[in-house]
Amino acid sequence: MLIWVTVLFFLGILAFMDSLFNYGDIFRQVNSVLFMLVSLGLLIRTTTKIKLRTVEGYMERIKQLEDELISLRQGGHSHGKTGRRESIST
Repeated sequence: MLIWVTVLFFLGILAFMDSLFNYGDIFRQVNSVLFMLVSLGLLIRTTTKIKLRTVEGYMERIKQLEDELISLRQGGHSHGKTGRRESIST
């Protein structure tokens, strides 16, 4: 990601120098296309990282819930002192 940002910064410097020294139309077209492609690459990379982080969060939550389920199953099936479920009244 740092490399992509460095490339964008370098392209920005070149565009600034072009506005000062007027390098020509071909440079402007090439610079704008490169800037657009690098920006598109950053956008795709960022969205895939966000999706990957979301999936990793789901995987961690599933693992946590599986551990809780295992601990509840191993904890026995007793429900209080009487062995019956108690209703909760509000």
